Amino acid sequence: MSITSFSLKKSQFVSQKNFLFSHKFFKHIELIAALSSGLLLLVAAIFSNSLPSAVYISLHLAAFIIGGYAKAREGITETIKEKQLNVELLMILAAIGSASIGYWTEGAILIFIFALSGALETYTMNKSDKEIASLMDLQPNTAWKLTPQGVINVETHTLRIGDQILIKAGERIPSDGTITKGSTTIDESAITGESFPVTKEYGKEVFAGTVNLNGSISVEITKLTEDTLFQKIIQMVKKAQSEKSHTQLFIERFESTYVKVVLIAVAFMLFLPHYVFDWSWIETVYRAMILLVVASPCALVASIMPATLSAISNSARNGVLFKGGMHLENLAHIQAVAFDKTGTLTKGEPEVTDVWFRENLKTQRILSVTLSIEEQSNHPLAKALVTYTNQYEPKQLSIQHTIDIPGKGIKAEIDGESWLVGNAEMAKPDNSVAAYAEKLASEGKTIVFVANSKETVGLFALKDTVRPEAKKLIAQLQKNKIYTLMLTGDNPTTAKVIAEEAGIDHYVAECLPQDKVNELQSLRVLYTQIAMVGDGVNDAPALATANVGIAMGEGTDVALETADLVLMKNNLSKLTDSITISHQMNKIVKQNIIFSISIIMILIVSNFLQALDLPLGVIGHEGSTILVILNSLRLLR
Repeated sequence: MSITSFSLKKSQFVSQKNFLFSHKFFKHIELIAALSSGLLLLVAAIFSNSLPSAVYISLHLAAFIIGGYAKAREGITETIKEKQLNVELLMILAAIGSASIGYWTEGAILIFIFALSGALETYTMNKSDKEIASLMDLQPNTAWKLTPQGVINVETHTLRIGDQILIKAGERIPSDGTITKGSTTIDESAITGESFPVTKEYGKEVFAGTVNLNGSISVEITKLTEDTLFQKIIQMVKKAQSEKSHTQLFIERFESTYVKVVLIAVAFMLFLPHYVFDWSWIETVYRAMILLVVASPCALVASIMPATLSAISNSARNGVLFKGGMHLENLAHIQAVAFDKTGTLTKGEPEVTDVWFRENLKTQRILSVTLSIEEQSNHPLAKALVTYTNQYEPKQLSIQHTIDIPGKGIKAEIDGESWLVGNAEMAKPDNSVAAYAEKLASEGKTIVFVANSKETVGLFALKDTVRPEAKKLIAQLQKNKIYTLMLTGDNPTTAKVIAEEAGIDHYVAECLPQDKVNELQSLRVLYTQIAMVGDGVNDAPALATANVGIAMGEGTDVALETADLVLMKNNLSKLTDSITISHQMNKIVKQNIIFSISIIMILIVSNFLQALDLPLGVIGHEGSTILVILNSLRLLR
């Protein structure tokens, strides 16, 4: 589906979401079927001595059908569609071959283990469309269009370049455009990820998906709905998630080749030994069936999934959620990590770091005035000032009149005296105060002044502070020779201060979503495996572009759904733990693969030399599977 149709036909998207729900429900049923197959197998094993032969075989047949249906269906469908044989078909044939010579239990075990591993794997995958739904919810479906007849409500997709729309206070902007009337403060966190709203006046550009905080504005549409920056975010997420990793492509090629080799070998084994080695037909068919059983990749499949699930479970207990084994595997190979600033390296909320009060006035009076005025605003800076002043239990003052000046501050009358809390343009501080404010601003801090009708009487410096664990994480990554980069939509001054405080190797400021993607693509020229850590909608394309996307647990829904792993407790230090677990998992997987392939080769050679019978072959085959699983479970500790 194209991005255009995706944005214009939301009713179709709703239907698609319903389909996705049913698809996920099917995957859930597949897991239940695999477990049911195992239960039937267990019942047959427990009561094997007391059950009639017909019932015993019926239980195994039921285990075959219930556990193997999904995989058989998948194998046949994929074979027809891709015109290539796959492991699913080989496993089914191996199970049938085992049952055909009387070994029902061995065949059912093959079905159960393979069905369970497949169901658990698919259950944790295939979530690439959910974040698109979250993104769609952020863009309004309707807009207030200005016409000669008045203001009318229209569908967003009907807007054309040059149309004039009205955006009221508190509404999300439906499409990209420029302000033609009014001024306001815009929350652009959905695009830039920055917590501080931006003042927008006549001629300034506004983006779809951002929020108009105060004051109505008129906007001239400059882009069609499908061409907006917000829709480009959706497009980038879809494109990045549709790309397959090198590991995945290698596994797919190996799978097809492996199945062909085994089936060709079995086909030759069915008749060639009879003519070449003068084996009897019974012996020839018997050896062919043993080959089909011992060559089935049960242990090989179990080499990866149990280890992956164990590592994922271990990580989940420690507050890290992986969305699939591929991402856990890739984490060990990361050579560079890019970080968003706000809400990732920093707490995402401004805090008061410095204060100044004029000596000839009572500090408590200034705090009371600040609290009383700022409680009238929902601005993030106002909330931070209220939090700070409340520590000193100031007196609540009665305000007679207030004037909110967007992007500048608030004027108020208290007890017959004029007061204001706002920026330097409103307060007009004297030279000494202004010089002190400039010094604080050079440190990446936002300055708020308090003034009466005569002079500036107070100053507050606010800053989004670096997370306590961020410095330690950066140091550990650099110790492991992993390059670190900070990508932020903030200004260069603030970006430089935060980067230096956190110890980041390099930073890039004033990044829009596309800029972050471009920076990651440039970084990939030097470092083939990169990770991105973020928490906002604006980080979604970068999270999807990186080899491993990492989201903060308190981030936006879109970031959480786009990311490959989530730090549920917002604890950055868990990232280094996850890298360690990834290295351990990859080491165990390699051990398992080498061991399982070695056993398969030994069993195949022993069968060819007629030194192996079917029961011993099954014991060797299933025994190697059990050993591989037990080795994998070491990751649970």
